[in-house]
Amino acid sequence: MKNLFTLLFFVGCFSTFAQSKIDGNWKGSRETPNGTFELNYTFKVEGDKLTGIWKTEFGESPLENGKVDGNKFSYSISFNEMTIENNAELVSDDEIVIKSERGDMKLTRVK
Repeated sequence: MKNLFTLLFFVGCFSTFAQSKIDGNWKGSRETPNGTFELNYTFKVEGDKLTGIWKTEFGESPLENGKVDGNKFSYSISFNEMTIENNAELVSDDEIVIKSERGDMKLTRVK
């Protein structure tokens, strides 16, 4: 009985600290009236909370209000006194689709 409890305890610990498939570095690009620019994201999931940063050629900023629900997640980004809400979904191990008021964007995992 003691060995069973120990085994269940360790299995529970490992599943608690299991890495989310959303975690990691991702890249994409966005078309704008001023041309195409590259975006890079770093996502980190802890429970149902998403943190991370997004970077462009103009600098980087933290993700705000990040939430995770399975393969779907949301966050906001702020720049130039604007805040943009984003809804995203991990559609495969190597692709995320992000939807916002600025349109849809696909991200691919950086390996």
